Amino acid sequence: MQRESSLILGIVLIFLILCSKEGYSSPQSPDLLIYNGDTVGINTLLLEQYFDQVGKNDDIEGKLFGLNFRDGASFNCWRGYQAVFEISDDTLWLKHITSCNEYFYFDSIDAKKSRERIEEIFGNMTRNGKVLVDWFTGHLSIPRAGSKILRWDGVFSRSFEQEILFKINNGVIDSVSQVQNYIDIPERINRRYGDSIVSEIFDVIKRIKWRDIDKFDCSEVYSITIGTNGLIKDIIMAEYQTEEEIQKYWDTRREYNYCLRTLRNALKAMKFDILKESGEPIEEEIHLDIWFNDDGTIENWTN
Repeated sequence: MQRESSLILGIVLIFLILCSKEGYSSPQSPDLLIYNGDTVGINTLLLEQYFDQVGKNDDIEGKLFGLNFRDGASFNCWRGYQAVFEISDDTLWLKHITSCNEYFYFDSIDAKKSRERIEEIFGNMTRNGKVLVDWFTGHLSIPRAGSKILRWDGVFSRSFEQEILFKINNGVIDSVSQVQNYIDIPERINRRYGDSIVSEIFDVIKRIKWRDIDKFDCSEVYSITIGTNGLIKDIIMAEYQTEEEIQKYWDTRREYNYCLRTLRNALKAMKFDILKESGEPIEEEIHLDIWFNDDGTIENWTN
């Protein structure tokens, strides 16, 4: 995973959280990459990484290159601008810096203003109006044509079932490969976007014989980790993870242990399809909120 610009991303995330509480959270427009004649969105903020590395974050308070930043920026492009990159001659270039969605909404860009913005930041580093992205080393991925979305955080980051993966070293393309981020294994539970993993898990929980339900109340929010192999790796109570929290909020440690042990034993046989990111298997956390009624019935309160 590439290191994102810590400061700018931190600010953006705080803003989005605050907006979410006020009901204003909105998907954010990605930066753009031109490759083989196609223009696609990318979820790695390469320009912000440059600001972070050279200490230019102080320059982006309020406005950047005359474009709105923070105050007055649109909710789907809070950065106030978009960067357009291009891969050509096995090299990654910064090609344009545009106002939000200028590239798509106006079907063209103001090349003169874009060039002025680039020169303002990079000076004599520019080559024919472009800049070699030599500050970036890592992986960059774009969806293959027709690929279905696999995961989306609801704001910015997206991954797709089939992607083109670029391995980049100081702006130079080391390799280009096609990767499959979803492995569909027969007899396993689907994990594609939109599949109800929570419902599958809850169906198993409903069939558990809770022997001591009259003694113990296991109504809680549980965090279930699906490992890289598609098996349940761990189950914890999301709100009670330290010994101090357990002692403070639970009547007995025996009750706490009983709830977790029962869930772990019931779910350990579940097997899921394999989920990957940039071609590498990843873990995934699933949150499940269950409620036990006095009559012994169980409800799924997961949002």
